[in-house]
Amino acid sequence: MPFKRPESALVVLYDQHCRVLILQREDDPAFWQSVTGTLELNEDPIETAYREVWEETGIRLQQSANHIVDHKLTNQYEIRSQWRYRYPAGTRLNTEHVFSARINSQLPIVLSEHLAYKWVSKAEAIATLWSPSNREAVERFVPEENKW
Repeated sequence: MPFKRPESALVVLYDQHCRVLILQREDDPAFWQSVTGTLELNEDPIETAYREVWEETGIRLQQSANHIVDHKLTNQYEIRSQWRYRYPAGTRLNTEHVFSARINSQLPIVLSEHLAYKWVSKAEAIATLWSPSNREAVERFVPEENKW
C-alpha cells in the first residue's frame, strides 16, 4: 500500500439552517469530524474537497458551480501517533486546506467511510468535533442562523 501524502482537505458542510454535518469515524468512534481526506498524487486541494464530499457523503457537488468555498486557509497539525504508519517514515505533520459548503440537509447521505452522521447546531459541532482546526473552521465559516 502506498504511503499517504501529508496534505489534506477539510470540508465543513452546513445546511440552510446553519446546522453542521458531522461524521463519526469507524476506526475511533469517539472521533467526530467534518469531511476530510488526503490529497492524491497530482490533485489540487479543491479537487480533493469535491472528491471527498462525494466519497464520504454520496453528494456530488459541481466544481463548475463553485459550490465549495476555498477559504485560502491552511493549518498544520501533528498526525496522531496511531496513524503515522500510513505516511512516509519520519512524517509527523500534516498540512490541511480548509473549505466549506452550504448544502441542502434533505439530500440523502450515503456513508462509505464512517459509522454515523448527524446534523447538529454550530455550538454542538464545536463541542463535539475532535480536531481543534475543525472546531475553528466551524466557528469561523458557518454563519449564525439568524444571519440568513
